[in-house]
Amino acid sequence: MSYLEEEIAEQPQVLARLLAEESARAKEIARAIQGRAPQFVLIAARGTSDHAATYGKYLLAATCGLPVALAAPSLFTIYRRPPRLQGALVVGISQSGRSPDIVEVVAEGRRQGALTLGITNDPQSPLGQAAELCLPCHAGEERSVAATKTYTAQLAALALVAVALAGDGQMWAQLERLPEWVGHALGLAPAMPQRVERFRYMERCVLIGRGYNYATALEIALKLKELTYVVAEPYSSADFRHGPIAMVEPGFPVLMVAPSGAVYPDLVALARELRELGAELVMVSDQREALALAQTGLALPEAVPEWLSPVVAVVPGQLFAAALTRAKGYDQDQPRGLQKVTRTR
Repeated sequence: MSYLEEEIAEQPQVLARLLAEESARAKEIARAIQGRAPQFVLIAARGTSDHAATYGKYLLAATCGLPVALAAPSLFTIYRRPPRLQGALVVGISQSGRSPDIVEVVAEGRRQGALTLGITNDPQSPLGQAAELCLPCHAGEERSVAATKTYTAQLAALALVAVALAGDGQMWAQLERLPEWVGHALGLAPAMPQRVERFRYMERCVLIGRGYNYATALEIALKLKELTYVVAEPYSSADFRHGPIAMVEPGFPVLMVAPSGAVYPDLVALARELRELGAELVMVSDQREALALAQTGLALPEAVPEWLSPVVAVVPGQLFAAALTRAKGYDQDQPRGLQKVTRTR
């Protein structure tokens, strides 16, 4: 078994450890945030962590009512024209905590008097030291270049902060079931090598999600790009209709993330359109209706609330990418041209 496969399988334990170790700290962070009463949130991240930030944009806005934006780090490091951050909560998300541009956004926020929070797997990293508040992910060492367990841990860390801010008992109870739900999703692993055989020679595809799971489409697309070298383009279902749908022809592969929730009707309507166009559909969903529309259905556990579904829905995508990498004969742990820690400015 590769490191990648081991780390995908490890995710229920990682999430259970994070929830057990950091729930109290998340409540302390929530109190600090409430005490400062920020007017908006700015999140800085790169790569996989940027997809976690996209989830955070939806989650924090929905649960806390605050405007949330994603930072443009080059304004801080290259152009040297950082925006005004007074009254902000500035959040940096980084697996290693060592990307200079993310550290600089947080450091600049602190210099300007903004409240700062670092979410990282290494609290002793430059990001952990630059931020006033830090929430460790407890994912352990990640030896595979492609991030999996650190991504779901970052999502769960953001969910911890959001639930602590909301003070909602039902949301806490749902959050505590995350390890169980992710474990259920891992049950797809044994059959995945057979499921991906029809995609062995796939060279291009699109990934579609919306709302909370736009982040999931982004992350699965990245896994396919970096592991299988497929040109995998992610879209929201709304943006896909604004032009890119013209790419679809008979046999064109489309992977759609469509769990239950507010955006489900829009996604299943698009799935029907894509079937009429002859698309080859891979569907990640807990709904039989959606799964029946696909040539390849990847079933999610039932009862996962939409706001937590990205933590669970990404797992079939990770398994799909890992199995396709092996089917194509590529190295799962050492994708070409990549390193574990990427430092950008």
